[in-house]
Amino acid sequence: MDRAEKREFVTELNETFKASGAIVVARYAGLTVAQMNDLRSKMRAQGGTVKVAKNRLAQIALQGTDAETIQGLFQGQTLIAYSTDPIAAPKVANDFAKGNDKLVILGGAMGTTALDAEGVKALAALPSLDELRGKLVGMIQTPATRIAGVVAAPAAQLARVFAAYAKKDEAA
Repeated sequence: MDRAEKREFVTELNETFKASGAIVVARYAGLTVAQMNDLRSKMRAQGGTVKVAKNRLAQIALQGTDAETIQGLFQGQTLIAYSTDPIAAPKVANDFAKGNDKLVILGGAMGTTALDAEGVKALAALPSLDELRGKLVGMIQTPATRIAGVVAAPAAQLARVFAAYAKKDEAA
C-alpha cells in the first residue's frame, strides 16, 4: 500500500468505526483461510463485517471515535469485527470462538464503553434487536387478545344461555 491508499483506508475505517454499534477485536493466529471465510460469511449473514487491518492503521482510524479507548488491544495478529446492530458482531464472534479455539476474543467497544473479553461474551448473550422487537410485539399483542377475549366472553355466555332456553322450550 502506498500512502494515498493507506490514508483512504484509514478514513474509510474511521467512518465505519463511527457508524458501528459494536466493535470486537480478536486474535486469529492459526485460522485457516477456509475458517476465516466461514467467519466472514457468518458475520455477513448477520449484517456484520470482519476485516484484517494493520494494527497501526486501525489505531489511527480509532482516533476521534467513541471506541478510541480500545487502541491497546491491537497487538499481534488481530482482526476487527463490527456491525451496526450492537449484538450481531459480538454474538457471531463469540459463537465462532466457542467452536474454534484459534479465535481468541480480546475485547471490544460498544459506543463509548470499552469491553474486555468477558464483556463481549456478556453482550453476545443478550437477544438481538430483531428478537427484542418480536418479544415487544408479543407483549403488546397479548393484553389486546386477553381484552378481546374478556369482552367477547359475556356475549358468548349469553348466546349459550339463549340456546339452552331454546332447547328447553323445544323439548317441552
